[in-house]
Amino acid sequence: MLIDLLAAFIPIFVAVDAIGTLPIYVSLTQGIKSEDKKRIILQSLVTALCLAIVFIVLGRLIFKFLGITMGDFMIAGGAILFCIAILDIVNPGKHKPLPVDEVGAVPLGTPLIVGPGVLTTCLMMVDQHGLSPTILAVLMNILIAGMVFYFADHMIRIFGQSGSRALSKVMALLLAAIAIMMIRKGIAQALIG
Repeated sequence: MLIDLLAAFIPIFVAVDAIGTLPIYVSLTQGIKSEDKKRIILQSLVTALCLAIVFIVLGRLIFKFLGITMGDFMIAGGAILFCIAILDIVNPGKHKPLPVDEVGAVPLGTPLIVGPGVLTTCLMMVDQHGLSPTILAVLMNILIAGMVFYFADHMIRIFGQSGSRALSKVMALLLAAIAIMMIRKGIAQALIG
């Protein structure tokens, strides 16, 4: 069980990419009160966990029922992530702020913490390592993301404002590249299938 847990944890850790999501979290919560940030973090974690567990248990059935392939899912998720990245690169700080009550669920909970990459990885981990280790690995990774968000202000102080902005732009560019990769893999999967 421990080996399966570790084997499932690592790919999900890479897919969640809590550190990579940090600048986006900071950008989305800039100017928001501390109590509201805590509520946003909790909302994002609950959203991510619920979505991941429901998807792990019912994902293949939902896809089959709707006639959706994994490739379709990757293309759609990649397109959403690409739009988020482009907005951050082209209009830094100028896009309309999201409502505090919603930002935790979308885009933080999904697609940033648990998006198509994580959900796809979870389905593969269930096949390879079993249901319990995968769910436990997802829970651990979502908690790590919550800790990263909770200590975001301290981490950003280390980088400074200029460093944080630069890191945010680099991460937005990486997010765009990841989105394109997801779209490319989705198209490849759709063509093969």
